[in-house]
Amino acid sequence: MPQRKTSIKSMKLDRVRRLHNRVIKTDLKKTIKKYTELVSAKKIDEAKQQLKEVMSKLDRAAKKHLIHKNNASHQKSRYSLLLKKA
Repeated sequence: MPQRKTSIKSMKLDRVRRLHNRVIKTDLKKTIKKYTELVSAKKIDEAKQQLKEVMSKLDRAAKKHLIHKNNASHQKSRYSLLLKKA
């Protein structure tokens, strides 16, 4: 346990940030899972709408440095290619 007040405050703040980041990441994973299920079920029109949401959430996560921007770009191209193949 930290001794100094600033360390205690930063520990509390780190916890809040970690919980907030976890919410964003789990929401992103749920969106991606829903998208892949739509593609595998051959529901192309719904998958296109979901792809827009996936792209947006990937961009937001990269902007907040939750994932690397190149990782977001890689995933975006991968999921768009998945839709083209379907």
